[in-house]
Amino acid sequence: MKATMSGFDLRAVAQELDVFAGAYVKKAYMPHYEQIVLRINPKEQDQFDLVLVRGSRIYTSQRDRPMPMTPPPFAMVLRKHLKNARMTGVRQLGFDRVLGFDFDTKHGSYHLYVEVFRDGNIILTDQEGVIIQPLTHASYAGRTLKKGVVYQPPPAAMDPHELDVATLSELFSTSDRDLVSTLGGKANLGGTHANAVCDLAQLEPNMATQDANVEDVHTALQTLLGHLGEQRQGILLMKPSDEMGVEALEQKAASMEANGLRDRFFEAHASEATPTILPSHAGMAQAKFATLCEAVDAWKGAHDAGALARREAEKLDIAAPGRGHSTDVERLERRKVQQEKALSGFSKKIEKQQMIGHTIQNNWTHVESLLIQVTEAIEAKGWKEVKSMAKSIPWIVSLNPAERSFLSVLPDENGEPKGPQATLSIDESVHQNAQRFFTAARKQKDKTKGAVDALEDTLLQLQRAQKKEAKQQATGKLNKIKRSKRLWFEHHRWSMITGGHLLVGGKDAKGNDSIVKKHLSGQDRYLHADLHGAPSCSLRATQGFVVDQHKPAHIPADVPAFRIVDKLGDERITEEKLLEAATMALCWSRAWAGGGAHGTVYSVKPAQVSKTAQTGEFVGKGSFIVRGQRQWFKDLDVQIGIGIVAINGVPLLMGGRPETIAATCQRYAILRPGLTKKEQLANRIYKNTGLVTDDVLPVIPGASDIIEDYGIFSPPATSAEEE
Repeated sequence: MKATMSGFDLRAVAQELDVFAGAYVKKAYMPHYEQIVLRINPKEQDQFDLVLVRGSRIYTSQRDRPMPMTPPPFAMVLRKHLKNARMTGVRQLGFDRVLGFDFDTKHGSYHLYVEVFRDGNIILTDQEGVIIQPLTHASYAGRTLKKGVVYQPPPAAMDPHELDVATLSELFSTSDRDLVSTLGGKANLGGTHANAVCDLAQLEPNMATQDANVEDVHTALQTLLGHLGEQRQGILLMKPSDEMGVEALEQKAASMEANGLRDRFFEAHASEATPTILPSHAGMAQAKFATLCEAVDAWKGAHDAGALARREAEKLDIAAPGRGHSTDVERLERRKVQQEKALSGFSKKIEKQQMIGHTIQNNWTHVESLLIQVTEAIEAKGWKEVKSMAKSIPWIVSLNPAERSFLSVLPDENGEPKGPQATLSIDESVHQNAQRFFTAARKQKDKTKGAVDALEDTLLQLQRAQKKEAKQQATGKLNKIKRSKRLWFEHHRWSMITGGHLLVGGKDAKGNDSIVKKHLSGQDRYLHADLHGAPSCSLRATQGFVVDQHKPAHIPADVPAFRIVDKLGDERITEEKLLEAATMALCWSRAWAGGGAHGTVYSVKPAQVSKTAQTGEFVGKGSFIVRGQRQWFKDLDVQIGIGIVAINGVPLLMGGRPETIAATCQRYAILRPGLTKKEQLANRIYKNTGLVTDDVLPVIPGASDIIEDYGIFSPPATSAEEE
């Protein structure tokens, strides 16, 4: 699978994006540390997102993508300088993997450089080329990327479009590599396109450059570049399998509409997005698109649109790549695999070093003769001339004047130059050269002893953790999740309504203000119990929860798993959903503490809620003016259900309407206003389930009595008990 875009891909993307010169930047986002999104508004066309994934790809997309409520600092810098900026052009710097985006603003010209190599970077500069802010500060040989210095692009590489016969001829005559390596490295074609030129020229890739016909190579190169320059398309390449052949893959791809199923299909079968077909692509299925950007979006767009969810999971330390697993068992199992792999590598290194040392000793006369000949040649003619002469000697691979050594091929069993390679120092004897490899093997053995001790310690810890986890599972307790930050809705009262809709309510006056200002808009509905001091609640039309298709391994089978999303799909708020939300709004009010059995709640649209009071009146913090007709819900029962769910891999206690909780959760309880303090109830839940009391207390409205209990306050019933 091609991990990053090549210079040819970026040339095609630059040509596609340059068409949008004159479009305006509406806003900048940063859903993940690796990704920047610029929302572009072209004239007389629908707006789109310009997705910049550092070190990987650049493309356009029109997908719905969740964004963080609070923009990271780099996104704020881009908004400050590029908001309402007019994009004047997109260019590739030479033939390097760097695209430059030029913008015209009221403060002058600005440039955004996107580097798509190594770990990648995104750099904003002013009209004089001075860096305003890089995404990541970095220092390389010859250039530094930090605020306040002039931006220097990477050293310019050769542009294949500028290669003529004379230049190619000189390149071949001075190259000590084979044909494909010379074209890929020195001609800056890369391995894939270098092989394509060899195929078009009908030449062996591994042949010496001096033996290649320069004119044939130049003709093949111009043919390839002509195809890349003429064609304006994007192609997704899919690798056939035993289950689906080329024809089946192409028919399936052509018949699928743009939706989640198609995204998963391409993610599972596609291996590369390319602007043109190369000889190496023979035998692969093709899905064609109008542009390369569309092809990349079809392949990677769904993954990139979920960047915010991945970022939130990483913040919570939930099974994120490179961030550790959520349970001790998973963390120790990963450590065990890494240590076993390292030990296996140590053994191979030891065997290799010892084998080279023995090979040198067994071929003492040959190695001694080679050392003497090389030493005498260097003394007589110098390193440079000997380095050139060594190309025709099969026993010598390369020379290193700085270390006064050379890489030699040792004899095999038949005395041929097909044995292992070894670095020989001309300042050492045969014995000293061999001893150097034995010493390296001995040092590696010392490292291995420490690694073995570490592995034994890990196995002991893993055994203890597995016993502890098994004991927890037997008692119904959940594994504790270490997380550095709570999910945003946990700072409010929250619940899941039928259909997955998120209902949030304020905990205090400040929370009420936050709910109305940040989480009430569009087709949402505002709810408020008909009691003084009741929380302001918002039933979100689009934001909510969906079933997690990839349930984390640490979540038990009896705990349903969900993920929070910004686009539910079904955004209809029905009367039944409103009634359910109204019941929760009542339970969150002082009706619970008052011990009442029934209450009243009203609902209005977001436009009817205002902070603006009449002349002479004052609206306090957390209070709002509601104007217009209200929808009333009367005689609502003051009862609440609490059940265990997992949100984004985190086990949580969720409150909701009793009927909804019973239908959603296997482990749940039904509460009504009573005499048992909420702290006592939370402590019982902690002892039985392992859920942290700080996460449990906000869910319980107040002093309560338990009406029904299924594994919340007492261990869950076993199958024998149920019978």
